[in-house]
Amino acid sequence: MRTVFLGTSSFAVAVLRRLADSPHRPALVVTRPDAPRGRGRRLASPPVADAARELALALDQPESVNDGEARARIAAAAPDVLCVCAYGALIREPLLSEHLLLNVHPSLLPRWRGAAPIERAVMAGDARTGVSIMQLVAELDAGPVALQAPEPIAPDDTYGTLAGRLQRTGGDLLVEALDRWPLHLQPQDDAGVTYAEKIGPQDRTLDPGRPAAELERAVRALHPHVGARLELRSGELLRVHAAALAAEGDVSPGRLARRDGRLLFGAADGALELRTVQPPGGKPMDAAAFLRGHDVPAG
Repeated sequence: MRTVFLGTSSFAVAVLRRLADSPHRPALVVTRPDAPRGRGRRLASPPVADAARELALALDQPESVNDGEARARIAAAAPDVLCVCAYGALIREPLLSEHLLLNVHPSLLPRWRGAAPIERAVMAGDARTGVSIMQLVAELDAGPVALQAPEPIAPDDTYGTLAGRLQRTGGDLLVEALDRWPLHLQPQDDAGVTYAEKIGPQDRTLDPGRPAAELERAVRALHPHVGARLELRSGELLRVHAAALAAEGDVSPGRLARRDGRLLFGAADGALELRTVQPPGGKPMDAAAFLRGHDVPAG
């Protein structure tokens, strides 16, 4: 199959590499424009742009993939199919009707349509997730599905570990779909739809009014790319990179406590042991190092 690939994020890079190593190597890669990143706000290329250059693939970075010039460049590549993964911008008509677009979505649709399916699956305590290869349509992640592959979620999975497995599965599944052409597309069952809303500040901040198990899942779901955090009494935010459920249940909700060399955070029904944290303006450190430099009461 002659393909054009649309993607932007690090997750999409693994899928692009797998596609480029197959008989369906993209004739063109389309990604987002360079943008300011990091503390210095220096202009930087999206991960997919860097990968496309490394792979010696033709690259386009339009302001909008939906404008006439961008669509003309895609059409000039004469693709049989457009392969999409984590593009990060809305793809609209008439592009949706001009080509068949196959999207690599990291969930078992119709569960977790939307922007943050991996994070929401971990946060919800799902036992499994997966990858779906589906046709892109105007309605968000609602198109018919060609192939799916499940993936268990381990009790210690973070976003990073789970996404690493899903991106490899996504690349393999996309190539399998192209190898099987023509595809049988199965409509989704709307009865099972859930939405994975974009991660916001309220999702990052650990709410001591919620159960400790939910907070522990939030820490894993947001590591390492976004990061969970809690508010200190000073009003500053302490970033939490790793945590575990604590056996103790007598730490007041919202309170930090020192106990047997461990750092605990009280939740609604117990406590969270904070194992790796990052103070404001500092570097990540284990709990012992944090306790040596901060006055945390025994509890």
